[in-house]
Amino acid sequence: MTTDTASTYHPGERAVQTRAGVLVRADHVGRGIRDDVPAVAAAFLEQRRMIVVGAADARGRLWASLLTGPPGFVRSPDAHTVAVAARPHPDDPLAAALAGPARVGTIAVEPETRRRMRVNGTARPDGDGLLIRTEQVYANCPKYIQRRELTAAGLPPATGGRATHGSGLTAAQQEWIRAADTFFVATSGPDGAADASHRGGNPGFVTVTDGHRLRWPDYSGNSMFMTLGNITTRPATGLLFPDWRTGGVLMLTGTARVAWDGDPDGEDGRGVDFTVTEAVELPGLSTLRWGAPEFSPANPPVREA
Repeated sequence: MTTDTASTYHPGERAVQTRAGVLVRADHVGRGIRDDVPAVAAAFLEQRRMIVVGAADARGRLWASLLTGPPGFVRSPDAHTVAVAARPHPDDPLAAALAGPARVGTIAVEPETRRRMRVNGTARPDGDGLLIRTEQVYANCPKYIQRRELTAAGLPPATGGRATHGSGLTAAQQEWIRAADTFFVATSGPDGAADASHRGGNPGFVTVTDGHRLRWPDYSGNSMFMTLGNITTRPATGLLFPDWRTGGVLMLTGTARVAWDGDPDGEDGRGVDFTVTEAVELPGLSTLRWGAPEFSPANPPVREA
């Protein structure tokens, strides 16, 4: 069932919506948020081969993880449950957290059609997978999603012991981020409810200042400002940069802040500054490989550095 906007948004989200001047639009869009999984959403989930899960580890740090599998590995056995037949790799920073009950945010993306859907709730382990009790279920628009075609599926994921850890970004990881056209963001609200969202743009839309500092512009979206609202109240943030060609992932945790200082590329001058406190690289984690991107026509041009 849908939820009323008074209970949908927390004070951080309301503060960003107010500053951006979009309260009326946010209220309208917020009526589409449900606490159950409608039939059309269940059908979409059951076709997916990948889902991103955001959650906090035992130290309260936010991470975003990538889970993959054959169609049907994500399904909705009833209107208030989403089952995921996968758990994080043992070297994944969320492996221990998702071995027990956890607040999670998830986003399922279909790169071939630029469709996406978010499911937030509470997860508990179920055999080799997860059962998520849904609290928020809603679709997002296709803006800034790069279209990609699947080139291989069912490949074996990386085995244990291949993860690399660092307190900052290596030179190669900095170049990875500069070349990225897509990443995912994990945040949480004042009550600990987690969320996972998508960010996309032309390569170069994420600026790397050094081994610890990133910035990206905030492009216009659905006006709910769930990610920015969460960051406003709880700066802990996790980022996931996929390597679509090799199946590797770069996972970052740290803190973020919403910058209202006139970012020339962001909507109304908004941007997000992110400080890296730990980086984890997992080569070949994904069982999927994807072709070259067809960039979204909604992507703003990127300024030359």
